Amino acid sequence: MYRITVEQHFESAHSLRGYKGKCEALHGHRYRSVVKISSKKLNEIGLAYDFTDVKKYLREIIARFDHFNLNEVPPFDKINPSAENIATTIFNELKPKLAGTPVTLESVEVWESPEQGAAYIPD
Repeated sequence: MYRITVEQHFESAHSLRGYKGKCEALHGHRYRSVVKISSKKLNEIGLAYDFTDVKKYLREIIARFDHFNLNEVPPFDKINPSAENIATTIFNELKPKLAGTPVTLESVEVWESPEQGAAYIPD
Protein backbone atom coordinates (compact mmCIF):
# COMPACT_ATOMS: atom_id res chain seq x y z
CA MET A 1 0.00 0.00 0.00
CA TYR A 2 1.20 3.49 -0.85
CA ARG A 3 0.04 6.69 0.81
CA ILE A 4 0.24 10.12 -0.77
CA THR A 5 0.01 13.20 1.44
CA VAL A 6 -0.59 16.72 0.15
CA GLU A 7 -0.79 19.85 2.26
CA GLN A 8 -2.10 23.32 1.44
CA HIS A 9 -2.73 26.42 3.56
CA PHE A 10 -5.39 29.10 3.54
CA GLU A 11 -6.19 32.14 5.66
CA SER A 12 -9.74 32.66 6.88
CA ALA A 13 -11.80 34.18 9.61
CA HIS A 14 -14.69 32.45 11.34
CA SER A 15 -16.85 32.46 14.43
CA LEU A 16 -18.46 29.46 16.05
CA ARG A 17 -22.17 30.03 16.50
CA GLY A 18 -23.48 28.95 19.88
CA TYR A 19 -20.00 28.22 21.28
CA LYS A 20 -20.44 30.21 24.52
CA GLY A 21 -16.79 31.20 24.69
CA LYS A 22 -14.22 33.44 23.04
CA CYS A 23 -14.36 31.46 19.76
CA GLU A 24 -17.90 32.74 19.27
CA ALA A 25 -16.31 36.08 18.35
CA LEU A 26 -14.90 36.58 14.86
CA HIS A 27 -11.24 35.50 14.70
CA GLY A 28 -8.81 34.15 12.12
CA HIS A 29 -6.54 31.20 11.46
CA ARG A 30 -3.89 30.12 9.02
CA TYR A 31 -5.51 26.77 8.28
CA ARG A 32 -3.47 23.80 7.17
CA SER A 33 -5.35 21.19 5.16
CA VAL A 34 -3.80 17.75 4.75
CA VAL A 35 -5.14 15.21 2.26
CA LYS A 36 -4.18 11.53 2.44
CA ILE A 37 -4.88 9.15 -0.41
CA SER A 38 -3.75 5.55 -0.91
CA SER A 39 -3.10 3.21 -3.79
CA LYS A 40 -2.38 -0.49 -3.92
CA LYS A 41 -0.04 -0.15 -6.87
CA LEU A 42 2.19 2.23 -8.76
CA ASN A 43 1.62 3.34 -12.34
CA GLU A 44 4.00 2.64 -15.22
CA ILE A 45 6.37 5.45 -14.17
CA GLY A 46 6.41 4.53 -10.47
CA LEU A 47 3.82 6.92 -9.05
CA ALA A 48 0.86 6.05 -6.87
CA TYR A 49 -0.78 9.30 -8.00
CA ASP A 50 0.51 12.64 -9.22
CA PHE A 51 1.02 15.14 -6.37
CA THR A 52 0.39 17.94 -8.86
CA ASP A 53 -3.15 16.76 -9.55
CA VAL A 54 -4.02 16.43 -5.86
CA LYS A 55 -2.60 19.90 -5.13
CA LYS A 56 -4.59 21.38 -8.02
CA TYR A 57 -7.86 19.83 -6.82
CA LEU A 58 -7.26 20.90 -3.23
CA ARG A 59 -6.37 24.46 -4.28
CA GLU A 60 -9.59 24.67 -6.32
CA ILE A 61 -11.64 23.69 -3.27
CA ILE A 62 -9.98 25.92 -0.69
CA ALA A 63 -9.71 28.95 -3.01
CA ARG A 64 -13.24 29.97 -2.11
CA PHE A 65 -12.30 29.91 1.62
CA ASP A 66 -9.02 31.83 1.37
CA HIS A 67 -9.19 35.34 2.85
CA PHE A 68 -12.92 35.15 3.51
CA ASN A 69 -15.14 35.00 6.55
CA LEU A 70 -16.12 31.32 6.43
CA ASN A 71 -19.47 32.09 8.06
CA GLU A 72 -20.45 33.82 4.81
CA VAL A 73 -19.30 31.00 2.48
CA PRO A 74 -21.54 27.99 1.74
CA PRO A 75 -21.98 25.56 3.40
CA PHE A 76 -20.71 27.45 6.46
CA ASP A 77 -23.41 30.06 6.13
CA LYS A 78 -25.68 27.23 7.39
CA ILE A 79 -23.34 25.00 9.46
CA ASN A 80 -20.61 25.99 11.88
CA PRO A 81 -17.19 26.43 10.27
CA SER A 82 -15.52 24.12 12.79
CA ALA A 83 -12.33 22.29 11.82
CA GLU A 84 -14.39 19.10 11.72
CA ASN A 85 -16.96 20.56 9.31
CA ILE A 86 -14.27 22.14 7.13
CA ALA A 87 -12.46 18.77 6.88
CA THR A 88 -15.71 16.98 5.98
CA THR A 89 -16.56 19.60 3.35
CA ILE A 90 -13.14 19.36 1.71
CA PHE A 91 -13.35 15.54 1.74
CA ASN A 92 -16.81 15.52 0.16
CA GLU A 93 -15.76 17.97 -2.57
CA LEU A 94 -12.46 16.20 -3.28
CA LYS A 95 -13.87 12.68 -3.49
CA PRO A 96 -15.66 13.14 -6.86
CA LYS A 97 -12.50 14.63 -8.36
CA LEU A 98 -10.70 11.35 -7.61
CA ALA A 99 -13.54 9.12 -8.82
CA GLY A 100 -12.47 6.69 -11.50
CA THR A 101 -8.82 6.82 -10.45
CA PRO A 102 -6.91 3.93 -8.86
CA VAL A 103 -6.67 5.71 -5.49
CA THR A 104 -8.75 5.90 -2.33
CA LEU A 105 -9.29 9.16 -0.48
CA GLU A 106 -8.48 8.16 3.11
CA SER A 107 -8.81 11.36 5.11
CA VAL A 108 -8.71 15.12 5.24
CA GLU A 109 -7.22 16.95 8.20
CA VAL A 110 -7.74 20.62 8.98
CA TRP A 111 -5.44 22.31 11.48
CA GLU A 112 -6.36 25.68 12.98
CA SER A 113 -2.94 26.02 14.57
CA PRO A 114 0.19 23.87 14.93
CA GLU A 115 -1.29 22.49 18.16
CA GLN A 116 -4.90 21.68 17.19
CA GLY A 117 -6.72 20.18 14.28
CA ALA A 118 -9.40 17.70 13.28
CA ALA A 119 -9.59 14.90 10.71
CA TYR A 120 -12.46 13.45 8.75
CA ILE A 121 -11.99 9.72 8.16
CA PRO A 122 -15.10 8.04 6.74
CA ASP A 123 -16.17 4.61 7.96
